[in-house]
Amino acid sequence: MNWNEKIVFLTGASSGIGEGLAIAIAKNGGTVCLIARREPELERIALLCENAGGTARIFPCDVTDADALRNAANSVREEFGRIDILIANAGVGGSTDKDKYLLPEVVKSVIDINLLGSTNSIAAVLPEMLERENGHLVAISSLAGFRGLPRSAAYSASKAGMTAFFESVRLDVQARGVAVSIIQPGFIKTPLTSGRGNKMPYLMELDYAVERILRSIEGKAKFDAFPWQLAWLVKIGQLFPVWLYDRIAVGAKYRV
Repeated sequence: MNWNEKIVFLTGASSGIGEGLAIAIAKNGGTVCLIARREPELERIALLCENAGGTARIFPCDVTDADALRNAANSVREEFGRIDILIANAGVGGSTDKDKYLLPEVVKSVIDINLLGSTNSIAAVLPEMLERENGHLVAISSLAGFRGLPRSAAYSASKAGMTAFFESVRLDVQARGVAVSIIQPGFIKTPLTSGRGNKMPYLMELDYAVERILRSIEGKAKFDAFPWQLAWLVKIGQLFPVWLYDRIAVGAKYRV
């Protein structure tokens, strides 16, 4: 794929996976439109993207604000004429505090950002993609969406919902020229995982994860779950009867 010709609308662009993807796309000559709440961080990453040889624009806004996302997308289309790829990457982890992680306000915050934020992102770009009969929607979901995990109710629910939502959208739009890719990584070394004291099996370096995600986008993969070792374990877990899954999962000391 020739990234020189691609206009990319990237949410959650101020750190972690989003930052890594932005710089990698810029190095390949792409135009990255950076969406996140922290304007100073967006300015820093935009400069890195420009220095890497790409073009960058910043749009400080919250993915929970559908109107702000739509306005940002309109600005991109006014300048560049189109949006080729949406990468819905904005996300937060849930609270692991045993006294707080099920509080309604905590659950709502995670669902609003991880799930509804991604649906707002789709709404900002999809109508014009369908008019052009060309485009690509990419969800950065998680292996945590396969089955519920202990102390991860909100996070697992948000990622399961995100995966199902994008898959349903794919069924509706793939015959109309719009591709949909659902990326489901495991543990990656990012600010989201850096504060966890629990074990994180098969922890991946950010550079590896970014390269893998870019390959999946370039190949328009419908699904990509990795690393294969952890993805295999999680998929096998889907086949376990409830009594066996409960016995194994209840003692888990980590969250995907």
